[in-house]
Amino acid sequence: MNPRSVSIAAAALAGLVLLGVGLAQLQGSRSTPSQGRAPFTGAQARALLSGSPPALAALHAQANELLSGGLPALRARLASLAGHPVVINKWASWCQPCREEVAAFQRVSVLQGRRVAFIGIDSVDSSRADALAFLRSFPLSYPSYYDQSGQLGATITDSTFTPVTVFFDARGREFIHQGPYPSTAKLEADVRRYALDA
Repeated sequence: MNPRSVSIAAAALAGLVLLGVGLAQLQGSRSTPSQGRAPFTGAQARALLSGSPPALAALHAQANELLSGGLPALRARLASLAGHPVVINKWASWCQPCREEVAAFQRVSVLQGRRVAFIGIDSVDSSRADALAFLRSFPLSYPSYYDQSGQLGATITDSTFTPVTVFFDARGREFIHQGPYPSTAKLEADVRRYALDA
């Protein structure tokens, strides 16, 4: 084989290697939460959540909605959920860690949604349009309360940090988790430990 043929073959091999690496990276990026792929379709989520107690079914009926009313509305909702475990997740459309943990909330809120109430707080988003675009990309089986000022989120989570998750068990005992959830398994374990007291 002459030197020119060797050079062409080496260049072709290098190109194939780069193509393979690029395809592998593309495949990996498709599975990240930032691509907006929900773990369940809307129909699957509705089927899995059907038969929920009335107070939880009322949340599911408002799936992916952005609600107004601030602290009084959220307190009224929490009063209606008395006796049920509750998980409140504070998020924002601009928050990259929120994007990274949202798939865990999408999945666990469906798997545990017949026993546990899930509620979101969209905190310190400059416009409802940004929040609604986030919810279109990352649909949730529960509603979120719009909190442009951040006051609602800070009051409920005792923190200006985002994301923050607050757990209430059926007796009202509270646990606050600062920061994102790295996996579905970790979120589900904390739901069982702090909300379901298992």
